[in-house]
Amino acid sequence: MNHRLSGKVAIVTGASRGIGLAIAQRLVAEDARVCITARNPEPLAEVIGSFPKGAILTVAGKVDDPYHQADVLAVVKREFGRLDILVNNAGINPVFGPLVDIDLDAARKILEVNLLSTLQWTKIACRHEGLDFSNGGVIINLSSVTAQTPAPGIGFYGISKAAIEQLTRSLAVELGPKIRVNAVAPAVVKTQFARALYEGKEDEVAAHYPLQRLGTPEDVASVVAFLASSDAAWITGQVFNVDGGLLVAGGTA
Repeated sequence: MNHRLSGKVAIVTGASRGIGLAIAQRLVAEDARVCITARNPEPLAEVIGSFPKGAILTVAGKVDDPYHQADVLAVVKREFGRLDILVNNAGINPVFGPLVDIDLDAARKILEVNLLSTLQWTKIACRHEGLDFSNGGVIINLSSVTAQTPAPGIGFYGISKAAIEQLTRSLAVELGPKIRVNAVAPAVVKTQFARALYEGKEDEVAAHYPLQRLGTPEDVASVVAFLASSDAAWITGQVFNVDGGLLVAGGTA
């Protein structure tokens, strides 16, 4: 592993497991210090021992709670003294079924967590006294291939991620040149979050991918680490599909 992120400090939301945890592990492996968040403290306590001492902070709370967001920034300022990278990874998809049957309260909650909290994390990171990306910064948002092609049963999740992609492009224009903003859009990744999409039929699902396998959290984490590094210094406003070739083959998640 190289040391592209030596001296950098990152926040990764929703990082007690799955893609978020893999991102945090990869950033630390490349010498960053990272603050990870999750809704409950117990899962955070379980993973902290897997990181080198002093490389990780944990703060539990609801991702869409502005008080939690402020707490995270305050802890990062106190313990690490700077912020360079914000990874908006946390997301939910509590419903499955046709769009015409979706409960509107559930739809509002999806937008609150997936879209509006991403915007709010960005706002507070850009404006927090002493932590406003004073050395330049990187924001990476987690999207999904469902933003680009209809996915039956999880249509509103895809709609929220389509909004994330437009938010990413708009922020890139508004925040450059000081801050770069990009997004990563995975297809089906083997996590607990996506288990319903492949459990019991993994070979059948993977057959639609040119690379003939589903993704792993590490597949996504490596792209995030690249975008966070100076190797991506002239890249902003882009959405990187990490999908094993699914979309070019005409598939859907």
